[in-house]
Amino acid sequence: MIRLKSLTLRRGTKVLLNSADLTLQPGSKTGVVGANGAGKSSFFALMRGELHPDAGDIEMPPRITISHVAQETPALECSALDYVLDGDRELRRLEHELEHVSHDDGIRHGELLGEFDAIDGYTAASRGSKLLAGLGFSTEELSHPVSSFSGGWRMRLNLAQALMCRSDLLLLDEPTNHLDLETVVWLEQWLKTYQGMLLVISHDRDFLDNTIKQILHVEGGALTLYTGTYEDFENQRAERLSLQQLAFDKQQRTINHLESFITRFKAKASKARQAQSRVKALEKMERISAAHVDSPFTFSFREPENSPNPLVKLENGQAGYDINRPILKNLTLSLENEARLGLLGVNGAGKSTFIKALAGENPLLLGEREEGKGLKIGYFAQHQLEHLRLDESPLWHMQKIDPHTREQEHRNFLGGFDFNGSMATGKIEPFSGGEKARLALALLIWQKPNLLLLDEPTNHLDIEMRQALTMALQDFEGAIIVVSHDRHLLRATVDDFWLIEDGTVRPFDGDLDEYTKYSQQKRSEENSALRNSSSAVDRKAQKKLEADARQRNAGLRKPVEKKLAKVEKDMAGFTAELAKITTLLAEEHIYLPEKKNDLDAARNKEAELKKKLEPLEAQWLEISDELEALR
Repeated sequence: MIRLKSLTLRRGTKVLLNSADLTLQPGSKTGVVGANGAGKSSFFALMRGELHPDAGDIEMPPRITISHVAQETPALECSALDYVLDGDRELRRLEHELEHVSHDDGIRHGELLGEFDAIDGYTAASRGSKLLAGLGFSTEELSHPVSSFSGGWRMRLNLAQALMCRSDLLLLDEPTNHLDLETVVWLEQWLKTYQGMLLVISHDRDFLDNTIKQILHVEGGALTLYTGTYEDFENQRAERLSLQQLAFDKQQRTINHLESFITRFKAKASKARQAQSRVKALEKMERISAAHVDSPFTFSFREPENSPNPLVKLENGQAGYDINRPILKNLTLSLENEARLGLLGVNGAGKSTFIKALAGENPLLLGEREEGKGLKIGYFAQHQLEHLRLDESPLWHMQKIDPHTREQEHRNFLGGFDFNGSMATGKIEPFSGGEKARLALALLIWQKPNLLLLDEPTNHLDIEMRQALTMALQDFEGAIIVVSHDRHLLRATVDDFWLIEDGTVRPFDGDLDEYTKYSQQKRSEENSALRNSSSAVDRKAQKKLEADARQRNAGLRKPVEKKLAKVEKDMAGFTAELAKITTLLAEEHIYLPEKKNDLDAARNKEAELKKKLEPLEAQWLEISDELEALR
């Protein structure tokens, strides 16, 4: 159980949590939501012990193992699989101790092997391989160095490393960024089987609904826990705010009545005492704040000036970056002005390549691209955020693309994207990734495109902005092509899907649920070879470990067996002598009067031999136990 008691957390002068109380039960799965800047990531840093409360307490279970996704990945030369296995710190500790255990400490070596088996150390490589396969890595890529992967794929390696850790608490901050739809679905299935406590920050409604059982809302310095899905949270919050507004209205009427009485009678001697009592009542009253549910985002797409049909035609096109190895072939299509399309396909299949070919950003390797007269493309991709001038303001960017419009109109438009006051006129350098993405969308929308090409437009956007974008896209009068892993956005804004697979682009006859089944079945078939090879690798690795263990044990057993042989030799000699004495004492003649001296000598010898054998027998038992442990 994790418990926060009257906890206050500040970052600089800003109060993120103000006397917050919270109890999280073991095994609970919680989605953490709230506006950008509300304090969600700081809450995670508090969980990890990187931040400490300014007041109040946080109670964590002793010896809790916390796993989270690292934000940076050094350019290491170790393999992808080894990097992921590093996430299991207990595995690596045992491997290190087994490698350095003394040859003379057979008992400790046996204990370590038992611990290694208890944590399923022999299957670690298989489990790591399956994680990487689930996150989209091919069999060949398991042995590639970490340094060979791009930034997005390194983030997947970090995610795999976090999942590899046998944790009690798993913290995931926007885990679906940089993932394709297929991998998001795989991650959902994995998280459903996770046995520990899960806290996940996400702005993806479908992902939350498929992985969590409760919502933790971070707002106004408070932590409020709601049971159920994100939709349940919205309904419960709306009801709660409605009751809050009723209480606020009632209190305002009471305050107005008291203030009116004080104003009328404070100067009248006969009413002075009553007026003073009402002043005290007002001072002691705990004020209820007005309910606020309005989204800060209010915008819509401007109507295109014209609408050619078709918008773009491709004829016998090939797209990619190397004419000898095109990513997409046989591109022959006509894009109509009423098209509302979602692009499906795994990362690397060519979705972004196809959009760049349509936009004309990357010329075709072969074939022809023809634009309709009056085509105006609004192209959004994450790399376009790099084209923003960090030393300039949102207002400057607006005036740069449209210098003829009045400043107040630009300000009003920017306000719809929550760029108000100093945010509209200040530098964008300190903006977050989400704020920069909002600005890039605003600039795109202002230009009245008749074809929208959106490549993962919701990355870094919070749920309120995603919902506002979804509503605006529903009313957009031009054509739309969207690449997104946000299923809520896709379901609400597109009518048809195109599948990019095996170097081709073709219509997909089905909805998102049917595509999910199709892609998971295909992935399962493709990974069967990996599972077989991983099993073979595991068997080989296990046999090697067992052979190494046998070899090491053989070396450890030799000195022990030598000691045992010496003890057994000494015992054999004394036992043979004792057998002779026992035989002698069984003879009748030894008890004749004239044999008294021989009898006494035999009994003394018997006692002496037994005294010598007693410690040897104890030593033999001890050495035998040691040898048995080594076996």
